[in-house]
Amino acid sequence: MPTSFPDAYRLDKKRSAAAFNRAAPSYDRHAVLQQTVAMRMLERLALVKIAPRRVLDAGAGTGYATALLRRTYRPEALVAFDIAHGMLRQARRHAPSFLSRQSYLCGDLERLPLAAESIDLAFSNLSLQWCNDLDRVLEEFGRVLTTQGLLMFSTFGPDTLSELRASWAKVDSRVHVHGFADMHDIGDALIRAGFSGPVLDVERFTMTYPDAYALMRDLKTIGAVNAAQGRHRGLTGKGDLTALVNEYERFRCDGVLPATFEVVYGHAWVPEAGVRAQDGSTVAAFPIEQLRSAIKVRFPH
Repeated sequence: MPTSFPDAYRLDKKRSAAAFNRAAPSYDRHAVLQQTVAMRMLERLALVKIAPRRVLDAGAGTGYATALLRRTYRPEALVAFDIAHGMLRQARRHAPSFLSRQSYLCGDLERLPLAAESIDLAFSNLSLQWCNDLDRVLEEFGRVLTTQGLLMFSTFGPDTLSELRASWAKVDSRVHVHGFADMHDIGDALIRAGFSGPVLDVERFTMTYPDAYALMRDLKTIGAVNAAQGRHRGLTGKGDLTALVNEYERFRCDGVLPATFEVVYGHAWVPEAGVRAQDGSTVAAFPIEQLRSAIKVRFPH
């Protein structure tokens, strides 16, 4: 996500969009983690006194969080935005009526097709990691948000899928797991983009699976395929897959295999004109243990 990542980690967005389009019809049945994180974000928003009239769900997927935002704030305008047409078609089916004040936009977070200062609350659940230029995305959020508008987001941190990354590293040198930005790097990027009062924290989830094949099927089912430029472009050979499965077995505990997901949460404000954003050294990070410790989820298979 940050520009400091090697080119091999740069994402092919057309491949990502195509994968999410294929996953859209069955996405809701498998997106347990994404739905859980959306609820965590709403818990955090409940502590912030805001009454947004215009809300953007950036990376709306099938509209799970869109519906939560609609019920919570009853905004005058609610925009569901996603890179995949198929996801937005599902989101539209979940809307209360075609006459609702909910609209749908398909596009790239790095080039938001919205007017400047047109949004009061930008909400982005586990979408930033699908972008190549974090600074550009945050600048775009800053552009479309009104003065004193709020950005609330979650994204994956560098410990995400650490077991899978380590196992593949024993097999070959290709990119099999995307690069994810560190919480502190994200905080610095918020400051560079002109946001003020940023608050960030981290929560770790552990999904459990019967075997490595089940984990990889799960990722594919929700559209989370490997879209890095440095990926292997052909079919993975049986020998490499067998080697991966054997390597992953080193992590087996209590009869299951863990898959770690590090979730970084953050929110920040657009300051009033003439107000200087805080220096990066003042970025606050609060451990999620204040709310809930690391969570283990046994995925049904």
